[in-house]
Amino acid sequence: MAVLEAVEGAADAPAARPVLKWAGGKQQLLPQLLSRVPKTYGRYIEPFFGGGALFFALAPENAVIADSNAEIISLYRQLAKDAGAVIAAMKGHTYDEAHFYAVRAQAFDALTPTEAAARTLYLNRSCFNGLYRVNRQGDFNVPFGRYVNPRLCDAAGLEAAGRALAAAEILCADYRDVLATHARPGDFVYLDPPYLPAGGYADFKRYTKEQFREADHRALAAEVRRLAALGCHVLLSNAKHPLVWELYGDYAIEVVPARRNISSRAATRRGEEVIVTIAP
Repeated sequence: MAVLEAVEGAADAPAARPVLKWAGGKQQLLPQLLSRVPKTYGRYIEPFFGGGALFFALAPENAVIADSNAEIISLYRQLAKDAGAVIAAMKGHTYDEAHFYAVRAQAFDALTPTEAAARTLYLNRSCFNGLYRVNRQGDFNVPFGRYVNPRLCDAAGLEAAGRALAAAEILCADYRDVLATHARPGDFVYLDPPYLPAGGYADFKRYTKEQFREADHRALAAEVRRLAALGCHVLLSNAKHPLVWELYGDYAIEVVPARRNISSRAATRRGEEVIVTIAP
């Protein structure tokens, strides 16, 4: 069973934290999420990994983490394999607009895994609001950010993240394949899918990241019911949206305050999200 404690032998090392700035990241919701984590469980499974805030806070000894985004999965695999090499590669990057656009123009899959990991980190730290967005051709297209002396490389943080990631199986796969293959009775599954659009049902024509639409949320809800029947502990986060109550009304749904960092208007940065708790 998982135990929430520091990795043995790493008492003097910094705690692992997310290495990516991630729109919709769960760092701000950690107190609410951590209070709902089961006291004991088998494996920790997170198939919509993104920035991985809950994973890094828990640092589970037995985990399966996954995402369909090949670029960030490549980054996490490289940090788990050799964080020092990624840190060394980051030294070749500077916070400069011309350099940013030259790096952005590179194709990550044409680089070595270490170079690609450094590119992903650099673009994330240098681009506008840490967004991850691609065009229809799959090319990263977020513009240069305007920061004052940004911290491009946190070496100690990358090393700590690498240690946490080394204990996990890291997959680039669809969530359904991950759960069908790995979920077992007693496991703890955290689901943080691309959120429902806050504008209501009429806003479903606007795709969220990875084109996760209403039909996808309905399919996910069916998978949640399967996991509950299987005997898994499930925690799910989403936007405060009527469809959440329609899909998960049989489970505990709690509304929590949240901050929307990607909004350019201060008045719209406050919002609400929901956390759904499903006991086996």
